[in-house]
Amino acid sequence: MRRRFVSKQKMGYSFGLILFIFFLIYPLLVNAETSYVVYFFYTTFIYIALAQGWNLVAGYAGQVSLGQHAFFGIGCYVTAITWRAGWTGYFDPLGMLMSGMGAALVAIVIGFPLLAKLRGDYFALGTLGLGEILRVVALRGGRFTEGAEGIGLPSSAYLSMSYYYYMALLVVVITLVSLWLIVRSNIGLALVAIREDETAAAANGINTLKYKILAFAVGAFVTGLCGSLDAYYSFHVHTGGAFNLNWVVIPMLMAILGGAGTFWGPILGAFILAAVFEVTNVWMPVLHPIFSAAFIVLVTLFLPDGLMSYITGHKHRILRKLSPFKWMLQKT
Repeated sequence: MRRRFVSKQKMGYSFGLILFIFFLIYPLLVNAETSYVVYFFYTTFIYIALAQGWNLVAGYAGQVSLGQHAFFGIGCYVTAITWRAGWTGYFDPLGMLMSGMGAALVAIVIGFPLLAKLRGDYFALGTLGLGEILRVVALRGGRFTEGAEGIGLPSSAYLSMSYYYYMALLVVVITLVSLWLIVRSNIGLALVAIREDETAAAANGINTLKYKILAFAVGAFVTGLCGSLDAYYSFHVHTGGAFNLNWVVIPMLMAILGGAGTFWGPILGAFILAAVFEVTNVWMPVLHPIFSAAFIVLVTLFLPDGLMSYITGHKHRILRKLSPFKWMLQKT
């Protein structure tokens, strides 16, 4: 049994390496400026990073967060403000690092009161409120955030779509390597223990608050990086885009579809869902919102444990806690 499991792991890593090589050379084989596939991969990479950031908090630590758009928005605004002030420039690593660290710092500050006092649905609503509070702050930020008009950035700095593609790929690689190292360390074991039974984990000497805040901060850092990349791509940061709830709902659904609490699940879910949304948006633009909403309901009802549970034969029961229709699900 163990040999079969190790064999599957090796196959998974080999497949992942082949995919990485393909993604690395693909823009060199086509015209990146006109290729729709390059754009599709770029957006999918961002969603993979966002889904894995949410997956670390909810899938592994069992703390369902609905505030990822808050950290995405922080990443957008930190990049825009520092670039406008002349502290950073176009695709400046310092600007991206500051965006990620800014989001992580807010996660730590907010995480202490939220994670110490709230659990389950209450924690989820608390994080949702954080995003709305920051959106209002940005709206009333005056010249600092330019209010509803937002911050315009010099689009003349644009170089090539390849820059965005490879930067998004780099963010994904950093995210996946970090997640792989975390979940295979003592930190990962502590997070899973907290997810399965927080009271028992605390009784066995695990500092549950420390590990939950750590997961929350790492997820926020990744989300902030994605927000920074989006600011460079759009050249216009405003509250409607930066704090959009889609930055929460879509990555969360991708993780659930693929399998939260797994390494490959959010990756699989991101590619499938991004493809489904793109096809419906192109071929059925009028029905796209209806189709997307119906797809969300169907996934929640019929794939509560994600696709990876059927591929690997294991059930990840953490998803039953995420489903608003859990009373309809039969335990297996």
